[in-house]
Amino acid sequence: MLRFLTAGESHGRALVVIVEGLPAGLAVGVDDLQVELGRRRLGYGRGPRMRFEQDEVTIVGGVRHGRTLGSPVAVEIANSEWTRSDKWHAEMAVEAGATQAPLTQPRPGHADLAGMQKYGFTDARDVLERASARETAARVVAGALAKLLLRELEVEVISHVIQMGPVRASDLKRPAPADLAVVDESPVRCFDPGAEADMIEEIKATAKEGDSLGGVVEVLGYGVPVGLGSHVHWDRKLDSLLAQALMSIQAVKGVEIGDGFEVAGRRGSDAHDPIVYDAADGYQRTSALAGGVEGGISTGELLVARAAMKPLATLNRPTLGTVDVVTKESTVSFKERTDVTAVPAMGVVAETMVALVLAGEATRKFGGDSVAEFVRNAGSFSAALREGPLG
Repeated sequence: MLRFLTAGESHGRALVVIVEGLPAGLAVGVDDLQVELGRRRLGYGRGPRMRFEQDEVTIVGGVRHGRTLGSPVAVEIANSEWTRSDKWHAEMAVEAGATQAPLTQPRPGHADLAGMQKYGFTDARDVLERASARETAARVVAGALAKLLLRELEVEVISHVIQMGPVRASDLKRPAPADLAVVDESPVRCFDPGAEADMIEEIKATAKEGDSLGGVVEVLGYGVPVGLGSHVHWDRKLDSLLAQALMSIQAVKGVEIGDGFEVAGRRGSDAHDPIVYDAADGYQRTSALAGGVEGGISTGELLVARAAMKPLATLNRPTLGTVDVVTKESTVSFKERTDVTAVPAMGVVAETMVALVLAGEATRKFGGDSVAEFVRNAGSFSAALREGPLG
């Protein structure tokens, strides 16, 4: 079963990710990881830190001569801001000591106060450094490995922005894997050119006011095989795994699979995907309302999941009220650093989390210690479906 673990802080020396469960023989190189990390930087409305906080990737273990060994893959993502300046060396030192500038004014909308209360901290930096969305760089590396594995099964995971603040794409045409470059070339990663212009104008207007914007991204899984996930236990259902993975992304406050929230307002006769059959293509659904998942199991149809991101809680014009935990005096939230919006980048992270779930369930379903065995097992399952009593 595929799993991963990340470590590191936003202003620390580096982030680290360990991915366990990849079969042996998967071709991988640093460039594969750098490409995905570069995509995480995309999007109009990002702050200046995207220019100086580069991702320097080193594969530490689990790969030899460009192929995985079947052992855990360990990757370090160094923080060039740390290596270029000693500004953070004392503040984030691992040696015993104390900070000279404790942050005692927790920011509303962040993990600051709840984390301070939970762990008994009096300095918000003990929480915010780990809670920061910088951690998603490590996730994207793990997701890049998951995508490489899924491609062995001809599965592709992509995303696009369908809403930015109040502006929603009117053309609901979904991009195919071949369209991903077009999506990434859009300043807001939107596949609807008309909505793209309106989204950019909304970001500009919001920036002038020192405010922030949220939005919605749609993640699409092409070529997902039948049978991932299970109906037999609550924690084996594919849609529940996807929901947890997407909700774990910083600032995401809502998730739906397929047209989840919309179909809730319909009658049952108009809320489900009819099943058809023909000899060439087998069983198919004539719509995608369920998002490619029924009863917690993938149906073989297009996987559709959406994630809603709240507006970022750190503003360029701080106006949110807070309280100093030492003096108990009311004050205004401090500004650590911020973007106007990070929705386009969140879409790339959402791809990551969906890919990790799908790859994890694929390794559970098909097994195999090597990539060749993994692919062979998946092919045998597909052949059995076609040739069996339901084929």
